Amino acid sequence: MKLQIIQSQLFDNYLLKFPNNLKLQFDLLKDAELSTDTFSFYTSVASVFSSKIEGENIELDSYIKHKRDGIAFLPDYTKKIDDLYNAYAFAKTNLFNQKNVTIVHQLLTKNILPKSYQGTYRTQNMYVASDDGKIEYVATLPQYVPIEMGKFYADLELLLNKETSIEETFYYAAMIHLVFVKIHPWNDGNGRTARLLEKWFLAQKLGEKAWFVQSEKYYYQNHQAYYNNIRILGIEYHELDYSKSIPFLSMLAESIL
Repeated sequence: MKLQIIQSQLFDNYLLKFPNNLKLQFDLLKDAELSTDTFSFYTSVASVFSSKIEGENIELDSYIKHKRDGIAFLPDYTKKIDDLYNAYAFAKTNLFNQKNVTIVHQLLTKNILPKSYQGTYRTQNMYVASDDGKIEYVATLPQYVPIEMGKFYADLELLLNKETSIEETFYYAAMIHLVFVKIHPWNDGNGRTARLLEKWFLAQKLGEKAWFVQSEKYYYQNHQAYYNNIRILGIEYHELDYSKSIPFLSMLAESIL
């Protein structure tokens, strides 16, 4: 199997840090008592904490009261999280492919981007800036986004059709997250999308229990390490050093221990 953009050569080094008891911990995952036929507790957890990583002012307890029990809050407090919840719900019942990733982005950016930007690759330069105004990362140039995403989806199809061990599955799920964030194909919603794609890949490979992994919560609780581990690969897209990505890749497995 020859991948074009998703890195496979780090797997042996990744294995050196892979926890021996992860399969046991994964098998023990189960849905929460609060979940009902129309409400998923862990989808709420994912939606709230993925949004909090992006700076949304939302608390899990309040969101559960809103989503499960119908308690009203101001629309601005819940609408972006509702959109992300709907994107996760869509992913849970649909295949992971290019068409459906586009739909996921349209759903989760309903109240973030103009309609013309939803599910559409950016045509502007993209960079990530620090709080003090320094450029921390410059994504691939817009004219190369379709090319890089073409490689991404080709690799994804290969991986989805390949039988993988649990170790490989966690490795490639995290790598999908990382590579997508580094391409940064949308005008906004890249982080939310990448974290959903990571979980989606796990679910396609390992089944429904993957949706109970609280990776988004773990990333939020360790958000400085999360951002630092993304940042250490380099500033320019074409100069990224994926040999430094093991700390980031390890975080997904750490989230269920």
